[in-house]
Amino acid sequence: MSIALAALGVVLQVAAAAPASPASITVRLGERVRQVPMVAAIGGGMALRADVLAEALGGQLVRDASRAGRYRLEVGRIGVDIESGSSLAVVADDTLPMTAEVFRRASMLYVPFAFASDLLPRIGSGVMFDAEKRELRRFAPVAASKRPVDPPRRTAPSPARAEPDRTATRAPGDARTTRQHVVVVDAGHGGPDNGMSGPIGAGPKVYEKRITLAVATQLQRALEQRGVRVVMTRTTDTLIALSDRGRIANEAKGDLFVSVHVNAANPRWKNPGGARGFETYFLAEAKTEDERRVAAMENEAIRFETKADVKSDDPLGFIMRDMAQNEHLRESSRLADLIQAGMRTVHPGPSRGVKQAGFRVLVTAFMPAVLVEIGFGTNRSEANYMTSPERQAELADKLADAVIRYLAEYERKVGG
Repeated sequence: MSIALAALGVVLQVAAAAPASPASITVRLGERVRQVPMVAAIGGGMALRADVLAEALGGQLVRDASRAGRYRLEVGRIGVDIESGSSLAVVADDTLPMTAEVFRRASMLYVPFAFASDLLPRIGSGVMFDAEKRELRRFAPVAASKRPVDPPRRTAPSPARAEPDRTATRAPGDARTTRQHVVVVDAGHGGPDNGMSGPIGAGPKVYEKRITLAVATQLQRALEQRGVRVVMTRTTDTLIALSDRGRIANEAKGDLFVSVHVNAANPRWKNPGGARGFETYFLAEAKTEDERRVAAMENEAIRFETKADVKSDDPLGFIMRDMAQNEHLRESSRLADLIQAGMRTVHPGPSRGVKQAGFRVLVTAFMPAVLVEIGFGTNRSEANYMTSPERQAELADKLADAVIRYLAEYERKVGG
């Protein structure tokens, strides 16, 4: 009995010494501060009570009388539709995935922790999350629009760095810009780094580095026709270090950075040769295994580089780079949305959506930046599609249209 009691005492001591998980997050609305308790979520992780979170942000949780289990969490003029048992949130016309399901417990509705730490800040709700302090802060609400947009940001695309064009740059619809902008176009891989090769099975061999350079060159032409100044990270079959691509963009004082790549199927998939479609990434922590796979595949190019970036290990340098990059994440997400919408009109494959991952080539570009996977080179039909000069020009035109639409939106947002 004494041995058992002694063992129990040791267990209790260890439990008491172990750091406890934070029991709440702080929500700051001006001078008002609230604590929102956290509970264990279904399937792991933490969750927040939706009505308490809404009240702390100065908003409200409204039950949808037409459908059981559906609610709208309103913060200012932004409304997020959520449903018990679903991991999707709807904002205006956008459906956004969450890391876990919304659920009910004891008649109360709970949302995953990432709803507060990631989703609300990302949709332009006038909210930001300080991960270090575990603090959610709400600032002035944004104006109403069909799709939520962010408040003007000081470090987003800068004013013209050259003499303004006398004629507004036009794209389909009402998209136009009134200034000449600088867009950095990056053709993925190059030199000894072929990138992916395909397709799986029979068919002429294709290499990613050749397709990306061809499409990037077509994109340069399309953007220049629209009055945009273009800086290319490479124009020949040569290797440019991943960190150098971002440096080139920064030195060019680019407004946007667009990196073109070709996807490859995971050989462990049930039918890897049948994988098809296009997707656009912006820089953030990967949330799914497939996002981590694509990031690892594209980041592998670093093994071809002969010099390491010693300064990248400097703690202060990392913090400063992280702060600068965070300023552009929401703008990058919006650019990715527009690119996906444009490619959907011409691409024969399905849209695989906007995704996020830690691409090294995006880390060092301190401006809105995206990486576009224009198709699967491992798929025979998509390999044929992407190697056709006509289709390459078609894709480049849609990418250029999306860039112009984004720049025009931004100018309207800041009163330009």
